[in-house]
Amino acid sequence: MIDPLVERVLRSVPGWERVDFDVEPLEGGITNRNYVVTVNAKRYVLRVPGADTELLGIDRANEYRAASVAAEAGVGPEVVAFLPDNGCFVTRFVQGAHIPMEDLRRDDVLGLVVRSLRAFHAAPPVPSSFPVFRIVEQYREVAELRGVDAPASYDEAHDVADRIEAAFAVNPSPLTTCHNDLLNANFLLDGDHVWIVDYEYAGMGDPFFDLGNLAVNNDLDEAAQAALLRHVYGDVTDRHRARLALMKIMSDFREAMWGVVQQAISKLDEDFVAYADEHFARLLGNAAALQLDELLEAAREPA
Repeated sequence: MIDPLVERVLRSVPGWERVDFDVEPLEGGITNRNYVVTVNAKRYVLRVPGADTELLGIDRANEYRAASVAAEAGVGPEVVAFLPDNGCFVTRFVQGAHIPMEDLRRDDVLGLVVRSLRAFHAAPPVPSSFPVFRIVEQYREVAELRGVDAPASYDEAHDVADRIEAAFAVNPSPLTTCHNDLLNANFLLDGDHVWIVDYEYAGMGDPFFDLGNLAVNNDLDEAAQAALLRHVYGDVTDRHRARLALMKIMSDFREAMWGVVQQAISKLDEDFVAYADEHFARLLGNAAALQLDELLEAAREPA
């Protein structure tokens, strides 16, 4: 039996009013429900947004535009339909296997990921933005308005973030079309091509956030981080290394505060307190272990 809501959504896709379709849940993901839909022997993916996702900073029209830009760049699945009334959209199903984290440390695999990421970074601008230093503050406000206070470690993390923001502002990177959620699950290896999926948080931002997000979310070791920078920039400088290290901290800060907001809005059976605490602990641990003053100085250097 097909969920009546899902059937209503599918029947509203232009051209699908009377077609026969087969629907299977697609496992994975926390925020939304995803389905593989087969129509006339062709497979598609339907995304049904979760409740209150706008409180996480997700704008479905912006997601649609970013996903379309990614498809045009050859790195995202083709967008077949967008249904603005409910925020659902349908993409082509793409072949590909999730890349194990340990494989991302291999230079050849990482190079394929970077090739796709650079293609998206070179894509035309999208109408949304991703100001990470403001996002962590907005998440705190959203959570507190719903009765969830940020943990005590927020203030220490915010002090570090203020110093990073000031250093980056001396010579800011040009705003780039960024993905901003480069989890392992969002890469699909298809032969020698990497598809990137899930553009909920895509927007114009600092490309070093994407690099830091990729590195910290996928546990890249020092050698892999060096390879990441080499694949992107060729000649790697202290500025590159510093900005990568500092944006790893900001990626964890954003992820921690995402977990705090989820404590206030999510109805899922997930331990978002532990999720937030884990990311706060990692960002503060990384900040304490680094030569922060030296990194901040290097980050101020011009490109």
